[in-house]
Amino acid sequence: MYELHFAVPMAGAVLCTFNTRHDAPMVSALLKHSGAKVFLVESSLLDVGRAALKRLADSEPGAASIPVLVTISDDAGQDSGRAADYDYEGLIKSAPSEFDIRWPADELDPITLNYTSGTTSRPKGVVYNHRGAYLNTIGTVLAYDITPMPTYLWTVPMFHCNGWHLPWGVAMQGGTNVCLRHFTAALIFYSIARHGVTHMGGAPTVLNMIVNAPAADRRPLPGTVRVMTGGAPPPPRVLAEMEELGFAVYHIYGLTETYGPATVCTWMPEWDALPAEERARLKARQGFQHVAMEEVDVKDPTTMESVPRDGEAVGEVMFRGNTVMSGYYKDITATKESMGGGWLHTGDLAVRHPDGYIQLKDRAKDIIISGGENISSIEVESVIFSHPAVLEAAVVARPDDHWGETPCAFVKLKDGAIATEAEIIGFCRERLPHYMAPKTVVFEDLPKTSTGKTQKFVLREKARAMGSLTKTGNSSKL
Repeated sequence: MYELHFAVPMAGAVLCTFNTRHDAPMVSALLKHSGAKVFLVESSLLDVGRAALKRLADSEPGAASIPVLVTISDDAGQDSGRAADYDYEGLIKSAPSEFDIRWPADELDPITLNYTSGTTSRPKGVVYNHRGAYLNTIGTVLAYDITPMPTYLWTVPMFHCNGWHLPWGVAMQGGTNVCLRHFTAALIFYSIARHGVTHMGGAPTVLNMIVNAPAADRRPLPGTVRVMTGGAPPPPRVLAEMEELGFAVYHIYGLTETYGPATVCTWMPEWDALPAEERARLKARQGFQHVAMEEVDVKDPTTMESVPRDGEAVGEVMFRGNTVMSGYYKDITATKESMGGGWLHTGDLAVRHPDGYIQLKDRAKDIIISGGENISSIEVESVIFSHPAVLEAAVVARPDDHWGETPCAFVKLKDGAIATEAEIIGFCRERLPHYMAPKTVVFEDLPKTSTGKTQKFVLREKARAMGSLTKTGNSSKL
């Protein structure tokens, strides 16, 4: 995938990376929506890939609509199988040694297509252009202090906003990439020590994994390791403990629609003298836009007026600039809705402090972020609703020591109907990627407003009061 971040644009094509945790129905839906002409699949995922192609062929008669399959052998050299159109390594060997790069005719031509939560009913494909990708790469490198000749440990999937643009960023600085298929805290410490890692990234769940690693899994750091974290607001406790271990944490914030990183909690030298808890509290804020983003603001979405910088007034985070998406692929209506008033509306609620730093307070659209993955509560609810015993359902986030959050479903059954927690969870796992299925199911009446709407804020409080489902140390692999 790292190679393809360069090869595909150089061929004049658009790169579209899929989440490796998607199941065949999801992959099939995204292949159809993207209109992909070539489908590259690693051997370990070939069963899912072939099943997706079969579903696509069954729904789209005619060979012209089915992409060419290129298989890739995995790290262990496992044969990818011969029942494919082409083999990746074979194509590389047979390719001419010299070729003409197909440069974009316009810098606003698309370079990548990235899907958000990937709902099967209405997938949102975010279009990045060459100009935005170039600028965001530079902005991220500067915000993250990626010095020349870094050694970067990959714990951020490259299908997430093109690896936060660091396939290009590490190459720009002449760096070395250390890529892991799966990782544990022990493997992270081992890789840092063995390869002299200088930079890495990861969602707060990865940081939590590191700080809770048993002593036997830890190794002394060869030097300061700079860690870029984002995807969810990191707990101040975790930030403080990372600092104690010798990591320098850079807190960033952004969305798929902003090419990934868009703000950074810029560190002020005078904060160095503050107590550790206060430093961690300040670092947990989302901060300012990086140099490549024109502007970030917290606004009243109705009046489009900026909220007071008092740390209390809540508004919606909005962006504008060259590193905001070109739009949603094949969805002009959604693009116009998200860009009202000339600003990208994020749906995230925040305050702005007197020093100008923004701080997230809630996610307006009830997105659940589990292990860095965005999960739509509405999509999970729709599956639960399809169970014959279910009358009503609502899904909210439950805090989790390992994953950050996990889906928690509140369900009301039909009169006389019977269903167990295990049955509901199993029902969802058969119809959704497993990480999207609820980990907890509570059977009770749902609180409603006078107009009949479910009061999710009440349910969020209940889920929060339950505490973590998994205790630190029980899970070691994402």
